[in-house]
Amino acid sequence: AWVHGDPRKVIYPTDSYGQFCGQRDTLNENKTILFYFNILKCASPIVLINLQCPTTQLCVSKCPDRFATYIDVQASYRYKPDQWNYFRQFCKPGFNNPRKSVAQVLRDEDCPSMIIPSRPFLKRCFPDFSTKNGVLTVANQTTFKDGRGKTRNVTDLREAANGINNVLDARSVGMKIFEDYAISWYWILIGLFIAMIVSLLFLVLLRFTAGVLFWIFIFGVIGIIGYGIWHCYWEYDHLKGIPGSDLTVYDIGFQTDFRVYLQLRQTWLAFMIILCVVEVIIILMLIFLRNRIRIAIALLKEGSRAIGYIMSTLFYPIITFILIAICISYWAVTAVFLATSGEPVYKVMANQTLCKYANLTCDPETFNTTNVTKLCPGAQCTFAFYGGESLYHKYIFIFQLANAFVFLWLVNFAIALGQCTLAGAFASYYWASRKPADIPLWPLFSSFGRAIRYHTGSLAFGALILAIVQLIRVILEYLDHKLKGTQNSFTRFLLCCLKCCFWCLERFLKFINRNAYIMIAIYGKNFCTSAKEAFFLLMRNVVRVAVLDKVTDFLLFLGKILVAGGVGVLAFFFFTQRIPVFAQEAPTLNYYWVPLLTVIIGSYLVAHGFFSVYAMCVDTLFLCFCEDLERNDGSTAKPYFMSASLHRILGKKELSPKKA
Repeated sequence: AWVHGDPRKVIYPTDSYGQFCGQRDTLNENKTILFYFNILKCASPIVLINLQCPTTQLCVSKCPDRFATYIDVQASYRYKPDQWNYFRQFCKPGFNNPRKSVAQVLRDEDCPSMIIPSRPFLKRCFPDFSTKNGVLTVANQTTFKDGRGKTRNVTDLREAANGINNVLDARSVGMKIFEDYAISWYWILIGLFIAMIVSLLFLVLLRFTAGVLFWIFIFGVIGIIGYGIWHCYWEYDHLKGIPGSDLTVYDIGFQTDFRVYLQLRQTWLAFMIILCVVEVIIILMLIFLRNRIRIAIALLKEGSRAIGYIMSTLFYPIITFILIAICISYWAVTAVFLATSGEPVYKVMANQTLCKYANLTCDPETFNTTNVTKLCPGAQCTFAFYGGESLYHKYIFIFQLANAFVFLWLVNFAIALGQCTLAGAFASYYWASRKPADIPLWPLFSSFGRAIRYHTGSLAFGALILAIVQLIRVILEYLDHKLKGTQNSFTRFLLCCLKCCFWCLERFLKFINRNAYIMIAIYGKNFCTSAKEAFFLLMRNVVRVAVLDKVTDFLLFLGKILVAGGVGVLAFFFFTQRIPVFAQEAPTLNYYWVPLLTVIIGSYLVAHGFFSVYAMCVDTLFLCFCEDLERNDGSTAKPYFMSASLHRILGKKELSPKKA
């Protein structure tokens, strides 16, 4: 990929001669925008972006800002040379022969028949569409001359520029979102920093007040959702009687300004129903699992003690994040080089619809010596797209799949390395006879060194198995996308079943791998042996696994929601200027939900990073506990390594004291 690829094909548009627009040290260095001679020949913006529009394309320094036709400009070039000089910059380079007949100029496409006020988007000139009193216009005009003696309506451009209004609206929304980020980025960072401090504070306090804090988590989430229900009802009641508020989402269709939906009662009613359902589900789970939640909280207290002795584990997710970022960067760069490794393909572009050579590949260097120009007057050999017929180019899709597989493998390996490292650190806490005296001096670094030195192959093998299943899921998603329009019900049913089965298989493998890495960290055995021992150990304690593990995951998930929700509520009041103390400091935004959603999602990810360490700690301690029960009997010869509190929680009535 790096030998054949050329990222300039993505960065720069390409004109009809296969030259890049805006590339340094070329004739087009100052011509950064692509201009289309006849936009009417382009079916849609997708065609324009793919550079396959059947019209001459030139690099220009700026888009046209006025209506003009070649016929009018040629007729007045003697006494209005400024108009000719302006129009000539959109003709082929070097053309300066206004005496050439109009028919020959248009046949040879020396100049465009017309120019239309345009503005650049994606480094290409698009018509400057706008609406005035509900009427489609270009530069506030509804008609234009097509340069061939006809006056046409602006709506004639609609089919040629199908979807450009939506593209421009999206561009407008994108610009507003970019402006909001530019104004509020430092407030977003402050929100994420608050989320980090809150997450870290909670984890530190769990060592002393795990039970209290987790009940605060639970009731805090209930309270936040309850406030959301009340706010939705208040908005729903407040909009009562306001004109237009009783319309449905279906009535107004898709709108790029999402604030429109917030003016509908139906929107707030839907939000309120969703939040009520979530609230009822959480309350019912708390009622039926209250005893198991108490057990899980006690287990988390033990986990908080382990983290309290090995505080460096809280910051290990940063290393995993860096490794995954490197993997993503490698994959993205290689994918871009692969995607841009095609050679320029030129095709015959003919004005005559009956030309038999139209759309056939050609060689621009030898095209003028062929008889194509004689049989099809005005035909040109122009750049169409990047591709190729060699063996390498035929298998680029396979190479992209291989690149995706390498990406999945590397990401899974980085995650496996983190899990094994953390498991080794927490296992050293559990199997210490005297805590914390017998805990190694640098348990996290020691565990990381062991994982790199002794367990790399086992981790890579586990990651390989998971990557294969994930690649199969990617291929199934690709096939499902390709066959979406098919009417074959059996095919759709079969794909749906396969996708479901491989999703379940992936979830199962992730569960097995996670516990296998814990056994690898404890005993140092190979992956297959560790996976088998972990699986049978868990099956012998299946009830404890089902209850404690899942309830713990649920509680930690509630913790993430509380952190994200609490910071999100604070951000909502701040960005909507509802906090009097900071009302003057809050930035004026186009869409307050832009930084708000960024803060909420970012806070959840920050909390997830910290709480994932906690989850790994609990899983490791639980597996060590099960292994401890089977290896030891609490006697003087075989004392338990678990703490007395954990022993009381999880099932043994007597605990023999361990030897000092």
